[in-house]
Parts: sequence; C-alpha cells; structure tokens
Amino acid sequence: MLRRIKSEHERHERREGRDGRPEHAGPLGSDGRPDRPDRADRPERAERAGLVESVATWSAGHRTAAIAGWLLLVVVAVMSTSLLPGEQVNATDPGEAGRGQRMVSELDAGDSIRENVMIRPRTAGSDPAAGRAATEDLVAALRAMPDAVRDIGSPLGAHGGRWVSEDGTADLVTFEVLGPDAEFRDHFEAASAAVKKVVREHTGARVDQAGDSSLSSAVDDGIKKDMKRAETTSLPLTVAILLVVFGSLVAAGIPLLLAATAVAGAFGLLDTLGRWVPFNSASSAIVLLVGMAVGIDYSLFHLRRVREERAAGRPVREALRVASRTSGHAVVVSGLTVMVCMTGLLFTGVDVFKGLTLGTVLVVGLAVLGSMTALPALVAALGDRVDLGRIPWLGRRRTAAGRSRFWTAVAGKVVRRPLLTGGTAALLLALMALPAFGMHLQDATQIQSLPRGVSAAADAGARMQRVFPGAATPARVVVSDDSPEVRAAAEALHEQAARSEGALREPITTVPVGGALVVRVPLAGAGTDRESGRALEFLRERALPATVGAVRGTEVAVAGRTAMPYDFTRQVTARTPVVFAFVLVLAFVLLVVAFRSLALPLVSIALNLLSIGAAYGVLVAVFQGGRLESLLGFNAYGGVVSWLPLFMFVILFGLSMDYHIFILSRIRERWGDSPGGPDGDREAIVGGIAVSAGVVTSAAAIMVGVFSVFTTLSAIEYKMLGTGMAVAILIDATVVRGVLLPAALALLGDRAWTLPGREGRAGRGADRQTYGASTTRA
Repeated sequence: MLRRIKSEHERHERREGRDGRPEHAGPLGSDGRPDRPDRADRPERAERAGLVESVATWSAGHRTAAIAGWLLLVVVAVMSTSLLPGEQVNATDPGEAGRGQRMVSELDAGDSIRENVMIRPRTAGSDPAAGRAATEDLVAALRAMPDAVRDIGSPLGAHGGRWVSEDGTADLVTFEVLGPDAEFRDHFEAASAAVKKVVREHTGARVDQAGDSSLSSAVDDGIKKDMKRAETTSLPLTVAILLVVFGSLVAAGIPLLLAATAVAGAFGLLDTLGRWVPFNSASSAIVLLVGMAVGIDYSLFHLRRVREERAAGRPVREALRVASRTSGHAVVVSGLTVMVCMTGLLFTGVDVFKGLTLGTVLVVGLAVLGSMTALPALVAALGDRVDLGRIPWLGRRRTAAGRSRFWTAVAGKVVRRPLLTGGTAALLLALMALPAFGMHLQDATQIQSLPRGVSAAADAGARMQRVFPGAATPARVVVSDDSPEVRAAAEALHEQAARSEGALREPITTVPVGGALVVRVPLAGAGTDRESGRALEFLRERALPATVGAVRGTEVAVAGRTAMPYDFTRQVTARTPVVFAFVLVLAFVLLVVAFRSLALPLVSIALNLLSIGAAYGVLVAVFQGGRLESLLGFNAYGGVVSWLPLFMFVILFGLSMDYHIFILSRIRERWGDSPGGPDGDREAIVGGIAVSAGVVTSAAAIMVGVFSVFTTLSAIEYKMLGTGMAVAILIDATVVRGVLLPAALALLGDRAWTLPGREGRAGRGADRQTYGASTTRA
C-alpha cells in the first residue's frame, strides 16, 4: 500500500514537471554553505517524498476516496459498539481500597448502599422536641417498608446515644436500601418519599439526607450537566475564534468538522474498547475538550501553511505538498509525542489512567490521521472556494499569512539583549512557580467537589459533616466472613472508637453482604484531609488488628471515600518519578532525532519545566490558597486533586510540542538559508518567530479558550484542570515562545542547531542538508 501511494506521488511529480524538493535541500558550495537557487551549476536531483507528503499527495489526488474513507472510518468506529456484545468493565481502585472493592464485587450479592438523614430544630435554641417528633415519624415510616429498607439505626433503638450529636441537638437516622439492582431505584425513591413527607409535616425541623446513593447521584448528575455545558459552550467559542482566525465560514468550518468527526470516532472506539479497558465517565469531558483542541490546532497548522503557500503563488497541489512536508510533518511529530507521552500514565498502574490514556491516544491519533488524509482532500476539492463566505473586512485581512509586527518587535528586542530579557522572564516564571513547592495533594470529597447551591445532597452532606463527622462518607471495612466470632470482634470496634481520642466516630454499623460483613466506621476530619488520613491509619494499623483482624482465617480490607483517595495518592506519588523520567527522556530523544542537536532538547525541556512549574504555582495559589473562590465558583479545601499535576505534566509536555516543533521548524528553515554570523542568526530567529506568530497565537487562543470552558463547569476537579492548562498554554505561547525561546537561541548560536563537533559554517551546511533529508523522509 505504501509503495502504491509513493509511486502514485511520483507519477504526479512527472506530470507536473516538479521534483517536490524542499527549498532548503541542495548541494553544498566550496565554502561549506548551501548553494543558492540561482547557481547555474545546480544539479537537478529528485528527492523521494516522505510518508506524510506521500499520503497527503495521494489524498489530494484521490479526493473522493480519501474523504469517503475517513467518513467510513468514523461511522464504523461509532457503530462498532453495537457489533460487539458485552458490558463495560469497571475500574478498580488501587491499593487496599481496591482489594476491598473486589472482595464485595466477587460476592455477586450486590453492594451495601446506606443512606443517612439528620434531623434537628430549624432554628438554634428551639425546643429539641420538634426534631425528635420528626425522627419518630421517619423511623415509623421506614419500619413500615421492610422490603425496601433494613438495619435502621436511630436514637430510638438500642445504644441510641450513638445516633445523637455531641451537643444533643441533632438526631441521625441511618438505613440500608435493599436491592436487587432492578428494584433498588424504586426502594430508594420510596425511602426518599418518606423523608420528604416528614419535611412537609414538620416545618419546625430541618431535615438533611446524604448517603451513598444520594451523593453519588449528585456527582453523576453534575458530570452529565458538565458534559452538556462543555459541549454547548466550547462549540460557539471555538467557532468564533476560528472565524477570527480564517475570516471565512468555509475555512473555519473545516477544522471544526475534522475535530468533531475525530472526537465522535474516538468515543465510538472507547465505548467498544471499554469492554476490556475501564473508562471513567468523569474522563469524558477531558477527552472531548482535548480532542477538540488538538483536532482544530492540527488542521489550523496545515491550513495556514497552505494559505501562505497559495499567497506566494503556488498552485493548490504544490501548496499542499509544501504544507504536508513542513506543517504536516510537525503535526505528525507533535501528535506522536502527545500519544507516547500519555502512555507514561500507564506506569502508575492506576485503572482510571488506563481509560484516560486510551481516550486521549485515540482522539489525538484520529486527529493526526484526519489532518493527513481528509484535510488535504477537502482543500484540494475546494480549491479557492475554501475562502467562500468571507466576513467583511476581516476576510481580506486573514486570507494571507504574514509576519506579525508585534512579535517581530518583541523578538527583535530579545535577541539584541538575550541575557537580560531571557533572565528577567525566567526569574518571573520562577517566582510564579514558588507556591508549587507547598503543594498538598488531596482529593476533594463528594461533598467538596461541587460548589454550594449546586446540589441539595452535597449541601446536606456538608451540614451533616459538621455535626456528625464522617457519617455521610464513612470508611467501609470489608470482612470476608460473617461468623459469630467476627460479629463479636466487630462489636469491639465501639470500644476502640472510645479510646481513639476522636479518630473513630459513631455510629459504627454492620451489615451482611453475601457471606461477608461490611462495617461502616465514621472517621474524623473532612474525609480526605490529613486528619482523616491519620484516622484511617489508626483504623488500619491499630483498631482492626485488635478486633476483626485478629479472627483467624478472615481477610480484612478498608475501602470507602477516604481510603480510595488515600491509596490512590500514595501510589501515584510513588510512581511519579518513573513517569517524569519516561516523559523527559522521551522528549529529549524525539527532539534530538527531529533537530540533530543536543543543546536544543535540553533548553526545550528546561523551558517546558519552567512553564509547567509556573502553572503549578498558579494552581496552588488559586485553589489550595482559596483565591478567586467567588469568581470561579468553588470552595477551597486546602489541597490540589492528586491526579492533576501528573496529568498536566504529561499532556502539557506533549501539547507544547505543537508550538515548539512548529516554531523551531520555521526558525530552522531560515537559519539554514541565512548567510551565517550573529546578524544572520538573529534575523533567522526573529523571522521564524514572526512568521509563525499568527498560527501559534491562533492555536493557543483556541486551546486556552477550550480549556477555559472547564472553569465554567461545576466540579472543582474540572476547574483546576481548566485553569492549570489554560495558564500553562498561555505562558508557553507568550513568555516562552516570544521571550525565553528566542533569548536561548540567540545565546546558543550555531550550537542550538548542531551536534557537538559540527559547529561553524561547514557544520551549518552539512547539518542543514541532513535536517532537510530527515524531515522529508519522516
């Protein structure tokens, strides 16, 4: 197939009488520099096209086949889920929490779902009898539906004091909602209806319900609403930016169409592969917005280069060849870098990252494939009609790409005084990164995840947490046996709680699940903070070994909303150095291969680390420090979501290659054609920065706009992700691209573009020829 594509490309070359050689490829003169195009003795040498150029040329020559093939691929991907039977596999939490989760699921007896209702007088200082009357009515109503609920705990039963708050003003009623799954929803609704009836009949009492099902439903509903909001917000924002970038409706619609089809195909494949690889629904918004961002950016890089070549007088097919050889090559390298960097998350061994990695790799891979095949075919089919639907005034300005006067002036000043300007910018980013050294990794609880006023269950859970710490989200101790010995040992946990100095709280409840026993133990603290972590350690290391863990032949594991993030954070933290090393080494090798240089990869990695560190600093200052709470609509809880820094590091290192490789390629072209010397090198740097400014600014605006959509979503995890990614990309596209990169290149001189021992004018010419060949063959 590859031979057929390349032979087809060579036939096109012979018909058009062109060799398709890039401008920078050519023989060397006696002075070690490349000969200029006007040399009479320049030999005619046909150079074989690379894979990217061959595929793009074939697609342009077989427009119908390329477009139909792309659409068929997307349709098959979307429909594939209906062709394969099976159910989606669920993710398993890491560590001991995951072991407890597996112990329950292997019983095949359903799960233990418990709800909690807190009842107290509506106003402080009111007669407690109003609350107690509501408690009595609720308990009576629940006892009247034995097929729906069981194991009702309240102040009215044995050891009723465990269900009363320390100040005696609030009652707690707990109950187990029965299954099976087909009937669970009806049973839950019946119990909730009883609670609502008590609310209506006892206006003097304040009633709050929060538990396993109500809090999970609140979070799931929040995710669904966030997904819908992300779709409806990102689309018009992206269209507006594309219209400004291209100035015409048709040109703006092409990147949007390719990105949308790539995202649709990726979700179709994810739904199919979800039978073997767990994919968390919370990752859907991330995959959606990453797919839209990179899909549009890749098309944008390609289209802008085609426009530039068309403005220079080249016909459509020749413009497509040059674009595929330059921008197309950069897109493929960038896409591969993103995909391979994302695989670094697999070193964590966390199931949630497996689905997220798969989703990101699929959507980026499809975006790259579409930019290589469908995009050239569409551009070739449309020709000059790609500029149809021009927007008055704006359309004329956007048809041709040119040098940015602003970035020409900025880069010109930087290269004249690189040490001062670069040092100042580096110091600024270093200062921004300082708060990152105080970063505390801590996941938000279900209660903390949503801002106040968004979910009634989350608000109720927050109020319940203050009066009955840990009751809404207790630790779940799973014991493999439900023997009398285990029951007696579980009763001893009450004594352990009394001697725990407040680490373990009441009410502690037990309920059989299949042949096992699930013991719920409320923990001190907010649920995921340091105090809750210490309480969990006390439970695992002291309380359980002295009670149920001492029963011979039993297996014990602690799961729940505190144990899961605790174990997750410990495992991610332990594997983070491996992931960082993998990504850094990978980025270094890719840049060495792409640019035949050692200094340039080291500088690039340092600049990326600096921009990511600054984004980390902003993240800590805003979310951990609680700044901009009212503006962004969140409630600070003193930490940063544990998976976010690692995810940001991996994906930002990949995405930054978009701008980095594109800009460096444009500078490299000019460096190879320059006469040498400080003035020639400075002009190459300024020219490369200036001519790439339009497309890089546009691509960055799209990514910043798309990721800013995350800040409008309800979950605090999404807000953190959107803020961190938008800030990092903004820094990368402005301070790094406009100041630090040109300053570093100016200081390095020829050493930036050559391997050790190849510096100087001869090295420039030889390395330029090597770079040209490697770029064309890639």
